[in-house]
Amino acid sequence: MLFNLNPSTLIARVIVLLTAFSVHEFAHAWAANFFGDDTPRLNGRLTLNPMAHLDIMGSLMLLVAGFGWAKPVPVNAYALRRRSSSALMWVSLAGPLSNLIMAVLAAIPFRLGLVSVQQAFSSVNSILPTLSQLLLEFISINLLLMLFNLIPLAPLDGDKIADYFFPPPWARALERIRPYGPMLLLLLVFVPPILGFDVIGRIITPPMTFLTRLLIG
Repeated sequence: MLFNLNPSTLIARVIVLLTAFSVHEFAHAWAANFFGDDTPRLNGRLTLNPMAHLDIMGSLMLLVAGFGWAKPVPVNAYALRRRSSSALMWVSLAGPLSNLIMAVLAAIPFRLGLVSVQQAFSSVNSILPTLSQLLLEFISINLLLMLFNLIPLAPLDGDKIADYFFPPPWARALERIRPYGPMLLLLLVFVPPILGFDVIGRIITPPMTFLTRLLIG
């Protein structure tokens, strides 16, 4: 629970929340604007201001569980398709891609030997996070947000990305389950852990572990 988090981890996650979510949603808005859709700009989402993007429940979930969500950026798919058939896919991909870029940048100090993973774990009981702890939390949560959003279920970004790349039979199947996507996603996130089986964790943990090791060495 939130009250059981040590102060340094809580502070680190707040910093990550303000940064990762804001950049993720700004990336969606910027890509939509680039492809000719001014809907995000008109709704005040073409900004890095966290207050324009944060969702209260999604923010609390990030603090407590290590993953969460922000307010989705409104996009006019018809305006995008007038510019390019792949525009909606690129707009959807922009968010997860921004998380990957942030994780790569945060991993540079580890690669250069300026900080270490050992330092990050040795500082978790302090009041303020050290640079190594903050960077490791930043890498982990950005990779988690990227992989979680790539799951091909609405309303996640992966739904639109998969719709572009899937062969027609798969795309039609995806279209049929799209209206039930949010409900299926909530069931997958909350019900299996109660039964002792974390489906989302089983999906995300292997690629997240691989990417973390690849980035920090």
